[in-house]
Amino acid sequence: MDGSAKENIQLFSRSSAQRVGGSAFKTGHSSPKETQPRCCAELKVFLGALSFVYFAKALGEGYLKSTITQIEKRFDISSSLVGLIDGSFEIGNLLVIIFVSYFGAKLHRPKAIGAGCVLMGAGTLLIALPHFIMEPYKYGKLSPSLNASLSLSACVLHAGGQPPAPALPTPQPQTPEGCVQGIAIIGPIFGFLLGSLCAKLYVDVGFVNAEHLAITPEDPQWVGAWWLGYLVAGVVSLLAAVPFWCFPKSLPRPPGREDASSSPEKSQFILDEPGSYRTPHGEKAKVMEMVKDFVPSLKSLLGNPVYMLYVCASTVQFNSLFGMVTYKPKYIEQQYGQTSSRANFVIGLINIPAVALGIFSGGMFMKKFRIGLCGAARLSLASSILGYLLFLSLFALGCEPSAVAGLTVSYRGTRPESPGRGGLLADCNSRCQCSEAHWEPVCGADGVTYASACLAGCQASRAAGRSLILYNCSCVAASSSGPGNSSGMLGRCQKDNSCSQMFLYFLVISVVSSYTLSLGGIPGYIILLRSIKPQLKSFALGIYTLAVRVLAGIPAPVYFGVLIDSACLQWGVRSCGSRGSCRFYDSGLFRHIYLGLTVTLGSVAIFLSTAVLFVLKKNYISKPSLFTAKSERATASTRFRKERCTPKDHLFQSQYWPGKETEL
Repeated sequence: MDGSAKENIQLFSRSSAQRVGGSAFKTGHSSPKETQPRCCAELKVFLGALSFVYFAKALGEGYLKSTITQIEKRFDISSSLVGLIDGSFEIGNLLVIIFVSYFGAKLHRPKAIGAGCVLMGAGTLLIALPHFIMEPYKYGKLSPSLNASLSLSACVLHAGGQPPAPALPTPQPQTPEGCVQGIAIIGPIFGFLLGSLCAKLYVDVGFVNAEHLAITPEDPQWVGAWWLGYLVAGVVSLLAAVPFWCFPKSLPRPPGREDASSSPEKSQFILDEPGSYRTPHGEKAKVMEMVKDFVPSLKSLLGNPVYMLYVCASTVQFNSLFGMVTYKPKYIEQQYGQTSSRANFVIGLINIPAVALGIFSGGMFMKKFRIGLCGAARLSLASSILGYLLFLSLFALGCEPSAVAGLTVSYRGTRPESPGRGGLLADCNSRCQCSEAHWEPVCGADGVTYASACLAGCQASRAAGRSLILYNCSCVAASSSGPGNSSGMLGRCQKDNSCSQMFLYFLVISVVSSYTLSLGGIPGYIILLRSIKPQLKSFALGIYTLAVRVLAGIPAPVYFGVLIDSACLQWGVRSCGSRGSCRFYDSGLFRHIYLGLTVTLGSVAIFLSTAVLFVLKKNYISKPSLFTAKSERATASTRFRKERCTPKDHLFQSQYWPGKETEL
């Protein structure tokens, strides 16, 4: 339903200012001077409310991306299933988005937007419901009270010479499992920052005593208060709905807006032709007439080569971007050993502002140098090529895989040829009653991580503040060079300092590539708008949004998750015996899958964008620029507008505003 709200927002914002004076408000024969303050004031209020709606929607979407790893660990599910949950948020849009974009002009759009916000807010609040109906989170079998003795997960010696067959963990009862656009880009920033804050709070905050916890946010078993941010985002969405119940069906056009000297961006981008949504006599269009015109309008769009190629290129590129953004926090956690809170913080405070700055810079660049249609296509293509070339360098910025006994190194500390082939059982823990399915990482004094205290052969423990020190660990002693090094500490071993340095390099390259890729956002949008008839603008945007959501928003998180799951070395096991979430990944394979899939999709998008430019140049003829060479800006913009594209035949001529073909 959020998609229908967004489409109504776009429709209303483009056509609400069409009406003049008394067509919307019964203002009699008021003079322009009398009506101007009122209509301008109401338009500003509407734009303010509209911006808040975009912010609320983007806040929820950004927060969802930040909770992916938290939800995965809390409900013990795989990345592919989390990706399906993420992609399913787009499914509701499929039922309404095309019809709203086409028929929405006849609705009371402010109230439709308000209704959409109410549904969006209610849905966001419902996401947090599982937290309140499930039992408290159980993160392991070591006692959370940090007493001096170990629980049954430690090494328990048995009388026989051979260990019993590994058993599954003891079952425990569980419950089954522009201005407005500029404001919108701020939403994900706050979404990720909110995710960073909530990730620092324990999942059952308010229900358990934090002093009794045996784990910290640095522990891989830590789950943050993922549900808390959904309550915040839901309330914000409900508040955003309030003003729209007070707006009239349409707003009057401010005097002076019909000035012929206005550029198409200022007039046509916001306003549509009055005849687009009204009959010649101002009567309401009949539903049957609109239905009859639906198929010809669809054929007109599908027969437009520039529009269709651009939709295909955008769909492929959004597959790349959606998959990358969805699993970026997880990639940072697994590759560089960062906490979930820190990963969300750097994305919200560094990456997303770089995207916002790139979008703004692209728009300013287009405006300052008056770049034409072919120039916009060149700029969009150049930004994609440079951005993905920068992204390629991330392949070299990986960290050495963590040393995990039985998975990436042997119990003697040597690395096997194929990770994950060694097995978690060894001679040093052969007399312990251990389960290979249990995952409770212990960092030994030898710098190796063991899957559990039992598999490390530890037989005693002592509390040291909020930490738990383990002693008499036979496997640690077997791999240590010096005497007496048989201790360990609850938690996974930290990566070395060189990995921290790699993480800084990763952040720099990631920010620069994000900025570069987003430079082509506004030029690409200009191509979309300029390649269609004005009366089909809303319908074309609806088809475009539908294609992006159906072919990118839904499948990308799913198949990214499936491929990422293939890099898992150790799976968790639920109490019912089924496979749970991944405990440990092959970081090298993870890196190649995550970055390789992103770059491959980006390369296909670049190929399609090249086809867009080729079709534009083929169907358009060059014409000297209308702007004189006096401007000092001409030299800097020469490479983008040596030739200006104008319609060559009646096909493209009919899709531009008469007399405005060469203006932007």
